[in-house]
Amino acid sequence: MKQLYTKWGRELDREHVLEEYPRPLMVRDSYINLNGEWEYAFTKAFSRPSEYDGHILVPFSPECVLSGVGRQLQPNEYLWYRRTFAMPQPDDCRVSEETKNGGKGGRRLLHFGAVDQSCVVFVNGRRAARHTGGYLPFEADITAYLKPGENEIVLAVKDLSDTSYHARGKQKLDRGGMFYTAQSGIWQTVWMEDVPEQYIQSIHAEPDFDGGKVRITVEANAHIPVEIRVRKPGVYSSPMCAPVDVADGKTQEIQDWSSAQGMPGEGIEVSLPAVCPWTCEEPFLYYFTVELGEDRAESYFAMRTFTIEPDRTGCPRICLNHKVQFQKGVLDQGYWPDGLYTAPSDQAIIFDIQSMKDMGFNMIRKHIKIEPQRWYYHCDRLGMVVWQDMVNGGGKYKPWFVTYAATILSWRSRRIRDVYTRLLAREKKEGRLEFIKEMKETAERLKGHPSIAVWVIFNEGWGQFQTEDMTQILRKSDPSRLIDQASGWFDQGGGDLQSLHNYFFKLRIKPEERRAAVLSEYGGYSMRQEGHSTCLTQYGYGIYTDRGKLNRAYKKLEKEVEALIPEGLCASVYTQLSDVEEEVNGIFTYDREVKKIGARSI
Repeated sequence: MKQLYTKWGRELDREHVLEEYPRPLMVRDSYINLNGEWEYAFTKAFSRPSEYDGHILVPFSPECVLSGVGRQLQPNEYLWYRRTFAMPQPDDCRVSEETKNGGKGGRRLLHFGAVDQSCVVFVNGRRAARHTGGYLPFEADITAYLKPGENEIVLAVKDLSDTSYHARGKQKLDRGGMFYTAQSGIWQTVWMEDVPEQYIQSIHAEPDFDGGKVRITVEANAHIPVEIRVRKPGVYSSPMCAPVDVADGKTQEIQDWSSAQGMPGEGIEVSLPAVCPWTCEEPFLYYFTVELGEDRAESYFAMRTFTIEPDRTGCPRICLNHKVQFQKGVLDQGYWPDGLYTAPSDQAIIFDIQSMKDMGFNMIRKHIKIEPQRWYYHCDRLGMVVWQDMVNGGGKYKPWFVTYAATILSWRSRRIRDVYTRLLAREKKEGRLEFIKEMKETAERLKGHPSIAVWVIFNEGWGQFQTEDMTQILRKSDPSRLIDQASGWFDQGGGDLQSLHNYFFKLRIKPEERRAAVLSEYGGYSMRQEGHSTCLTQYGYGIYTDRGKLNRAYKKLEKEVEALIPEGLCASVYTQLSDVEEEVNGIFTYDREVKKIGARSI
């Protein structure tokens, strides 16, 4: 493949890599970023190398050009990382008062945003953590392993990619068509923070839109009182990553708007003097402070609710804050030509979201990938609705069944039951149990983001099983959002959405009494842009040779979509935001340099 670069990849400062605060839903003053150059080595055995192969730029995976490596980790290999760090001095970074005073009684936490696929973490030769799941964050208390002066972190990674039942998304070792280059290892920010002995572990705010209040649950490692102070809501046009950016300490009392006290583990209700709803046009956010003993953290929430309600004719509609909202969406794979799963900068993330909003979209379907928390934070503050897919796994997929036969049968309104575990690549019980665990953890980790409206459990039958059971499990984990239980062919009649894919036939819908009808994938019109494509071959659902014809075809298709709205269509998801490798059906080229479908066509 031809190597493409984004402008952000070309401008990357290797001394300052993705330094923005990585956890906007729970911000502390203490923050030590460990991105940058690490040593790396590939081995055949689980044995720490005596010598390393070179340096890798974390958090970019070794398969991508920005890492400086450009090598695929194979399923029969291990990838090793190593770096050292010293205990920080007060002028090294933002540190807590406790750390400035010598850190007596404090703890040091080590965080990994995501490591694909399984890993073991060693600190000064002692095992500090073990984790499986290439899309979810994990952390470890490493206080007991530290020593004065220089300390060492070593990470061993194993990635079976699409040869196992683990979650993998669109990754495939033998890439091509709708499946893309497999990546591995560290692909999100690595960082540390200092906390007191008694500290806040998590914060979750659940808005009660109709009641004009918010319920905030704080988890901690100590059962001592919690104090919460909410500030006046605002719309934030510029990205923020630290409390100092949100509130000036001198004006804290003026900004405080409402407060409450309680204990960890209980839902603490905070009444609001007035409600400023979160909408796509005015995405109001409420920032608040949580204090527990000597610990202090910042978070935010928004007042909004997503529901299915009947319109005047009785047709079920998607509503935001009890007002009908047609969600005009775009499919986003979250791939970059120079960083693969990892965006080359925070500005690159903002570009994707803002450019889609500027072109008339108010929703992004994040397709079988979980992004770093900053991606959702920017959707929260910019007013972009999100449909979040769960990441697919399972065995080897059978295209004749999950793609070809399913496409034809769905067009004929034939429902295929989800009991065929072999055909749906879900034979292994351990894989099914792992999917349930990761689905629940995904909802738990992301449910604080107000922009997320819909959870999508399965896509086109890939690893699908016990669909109704999964819907009930997810509904119990998060009853506040809509659920698309099966996007595409293998609808089982449950969830909140009748979710259709249509790339080949005339667009049509059959509205139901209870579920909202959505076109969760369509379009996919492709055009290979010379000089901005990685492959000579192309994949898509309608091939065009020039932008004029492509734009005229898109306009015609959009008129067909608009004609379905009075009939009951509630949302649409065009495929897709950008080209990815051979799949050249993006609005933008893979390098985000050329906009193939113009703004006037949206």
